[in-house]
This record gives sequence, structure tokens and C-alpha cells, in this order.
Amino acid sequence: MPEITRFLGIIISMYFDDHEPPHFHVRYNEYRAAVSIQELNVIAGYLPAKVRGLVQEWAEIYQQELLNMWITKDFHKINPLV
Repeated sequence: MPEITRFLGIIISMYFDDHEPPHFHVRYNEYRAAVSIQELNVIAGYLPAKVRGLVQEWAEIYQQELLNMWITKDFHKINPLV
């Protein structure tokens, strides 16, 4: 699973040929979640509220790039939240 970015202990990645809807995966300590790219909400798993907020903030900035990455399968690194 290609890692897209990591910041503050949060690791964000995307699987090749994953199921719909477009989403990315988040790991933080023992927590795991899938986050919808279009809705920016957790669609599977669980993240603590603070982590979920940071992930949503990051995803808002890179939402179009994430969607393009999902469509084209052109996976690459994206800047972390700073």
C-alpha cells in the first residue's frame, strides 16, 4: 500500500485497485480508518476526534489531488500537514 504522507504519527496511504467509493486509509497508533475523498468522513474504522480533524484538514487541502490519484492510479507523495 503506497504511503502518501505522514505527519504527527498519522500515516495516510492508498491501495492500488481498491473498492469504491474513492477513499484513503489512515493509521494512527492502534487506530485504523478509511476516509472518503469526496465526503471527507470516516467510512470504516475509527479515529480519535483530534486525529480525525487533522486528517480532514489535510484532506481538504489536497482533496482534488487525492481524487486524481484515485482515478489515475498515479500514486505519489503529498506534503504533510504543517
